Amino acid sequence: RTTDPVERLELIATFAVSALASNIDRMGKPFNPLLGETYQLEQEHFRIVCEQVGHHPPVSAFHAQSENKEFLFHGSIYPKVKFWGKSIEFQPKGVLTVELPLTGDTYTWSNVNCVVHNIIVGSLWMEHTGTVEVVCHNTGLKAVINFKPGGWFSGADDLHTIEGFIIDKNKTKLRFLYGRWTEFLCSSEPDTLQAMLNISNMNKIDATASNLPKHPPLLLGAVPASKILWQADPLPEHSGLYYNFSSFTMKLNEAGQGGALAPTDCRHRPDIRALENGALDEAAQEKSRLENKQRDARKPHKSKTESDWWTPRWFHKQKHPHTGDEIWKYNGKFWSSDYQDSPDIF
Repeated sequence: RTTDPVERLELIATFAVSALASNIDRMGKPFNPLLGETYQLEQEHFRIVCEQVGHHPPVSAFHAQSENKEFLFHGSIYPKVKFWGKSIEFQPKGVLTVELPLTGDTYTWSNVNCVVHNIIVGSLWMEHTGTVEVVCHNTGLKAVINFKPGGWFSGADDLHTIEGFIIDKNKTKLRFLYGRWTEFLCSSEPDTLQAMLNISNMNKIDATASNLPKHPPLLLGAVPASKILWQADPLPEHSGLYYNFSSFTMKLNEAGQGGALAPTDCRHRPDIRALENGALDEAAQEKSRLENKQRDARKPHKSKTESDWWTPRWFHKQKHPHTGDEIWKYNGKFWSSDYQDSPDIF
């Protein structure tokens, strides 16, 4: 509820970065979502609905909002995959949007790439690389955050390190952001950074902070008078036995869901339930059955594109009003609990 637009952007950028922290040790292959599969969750102050709106290519759409619509968070993700011999790169295409109706602000960004290394031999390790630009379309403010690559050429010290600036529409630097996406995010005044690194001309420094004078990774609070925006909570004990889930994630399979589950909700999937109960053979059999059922449903439409024979129930395509990208927009009908025409996917 802050009245400072720069501080609001700091918080939205923090949200964008902190959402990646739980990825660090979760490199197992997930279950493939089925076309039309959904997930719903309603808790005290917010609710969210997700739908698998495409299978070729796979597209997941979601819409979350607070109880009184103080915020709306929506978007869709369709990962593109590239193999690089010893590594695999996931490019999460799609625009993510946060709307704050009380201030009239709309923020958009796209996530950075994820690279998993040593897929052939050795210990798996991952990193996020690229640049996130969190744009406020009402004020023209922008948070530019550079995810530094680690490894052979840049050195392991830079692994998971992020740096960048909040700039206005005239490209004036208003805040310096730094941290590690796995651990924390801090904010400081650019003047303080300039004095600390002995920078002669801040105007020559790129908004991605990629040409800052060489310096070791900045630890929590390393720049004087920094503000700590976020620190990651430690994972619960024995989380390694549960896919390295956080305490919040562990509850999602059983958390309050706001009434009856839709028949397409993933908690009805028999293969997931069997795996959860430790029945591995049953889980494998059910997984095979569901995939074959989905293939059989597509067979009569072999010569058609997916959009010719399949219409998502809760989302529809439209152009993003600010970016012009094609997005999946929630139709507002899910929470009326009218599941009468839901497809039989399980």
